[in-house]
Amino acid sequence: MKSGKQNAILWHLASPGSCMDLQDFQRIFGKKEPKVLVVDDDAMTAEIEAEILGKENFKVVICSDGYSALLKLQEEDFDVVLLDRQMPGMDGVEVCGKIRNELGNLLIPIIMVTGQTERQSLVDSLDSGATDFVKKPFDPVELVARVRAAAHQKNLTDQLDSAESMLFTLARMVEAKDECTGNHCSRLSRISVRFGESLELDEASLIALEQGGVLHDIGKLGIPDYILNKPGKLSDDEMAIMRTHAMIGFRLCEGLNGLRLTLPIIRHHHERWDGTGYPDGLAGDDIPVVARVFQLADIYDALRNERPYKRAFSLDKTINIIEEEAANGLLDPHLTVKFIKLVRQSSVDVSSVDDNIDLGESRYLGIRDIVPITPPALG
Repeated sequence: MKSGKQNAILWHLASPGSCMDLQDFQRIFGKKEPKVLVVDDDAMTAEIEAEILGKENFKVVICSDGYSALLKLQEEDFDVVLLDRQMPGMDGVEVCGKIRNELGNLLIPIIMVTGQTERQSLVDSLDSGATDFVKKPFDPVELVARVRAAAHQKNLTDQLDSAESMLFTLARMVEAKDECTGNHCSRLSRISVRFGESLELDEASLIALEQGGVLHDIGKLGIPDYILNKPGKLSDDEMAIMRTHAMIGFRLCEGLNGLRLTLPIIRHHHERWDGTGYPDGLAGDDIPVVARVFQLADIYDALRNERPYKRAFSLDKTINIIEEEAANGLLDPHLTVKFIKLVRQSSVDVSSVDDNIDLGESRYLGIRDIVPITPPALG
């Protein structure tokens, strides 16, 4: 689902023969000047590019070689890199590869400026990570249009990244409202990823499991506090409301492509093997495998840690309860056997917290330092 801002951008970029002018840019993106790094050993060419772009509301920084450009990219943030293909020492292809692989900057648009027309030269540039080309001698109108389009794309990417970060932060705040869950999100990320690794799931599934540890209950943002914090058993009506959190969380996250693989966990982590779960009543293999893997980790963590209504259970008692639920048709029986084998044989406590898992925690801690988030008093 695209925002109005995204639709405006796509409309302009898709219109034949049209590009965003300065007024369109300022209306959609505000007064921020996009920052462009021009990398060219020819001082005259670099100055011409800087002058053209400067007149169009771009802030330009010039580097005369690849080495200084790599240093500058580590010191400052840029929206676009305008990179000469043919330079002495380190050419544009090598610089582009280092930006992507050594600096790990995978998202910044890199426009290669080249006088070469050979197919292999263009292929090499694309393979190294270039996102667009401008051929020499360049048309100033084309140069501005391509740089502006690249800056717009970078702006969209930054907005989506910020939206994802905010969702992770909100999820941490949901967890913080329950003083008894402790580091449940971080533990759950660690347990489910460890289990996924033991099953040899692919990298995308492991990322989904790590993100799911934090985001699985984000839908509880839409559940009234009196239900979330009720110390006793929920009534049928209250339980019906509580069960909507899975779909609320799904709706919150479904518009972000970076969370696409995590959506099955958010939506289906309360499904049951026999079809008695919610929200869709899926059964057996129709339940996505990442949701089934996550479900076992979630139950394990809930049993092994203290909650308002129970003490922390021993490993043996936890395993007995999980085996009983699987025997009653609630859990995937094959995955249950493999999970129990993992927790019995693991030399490291799978429920311990991994300090490397952040996913919104640092931003949440910054918010907590301003306004302490504590559960409301009950009774």
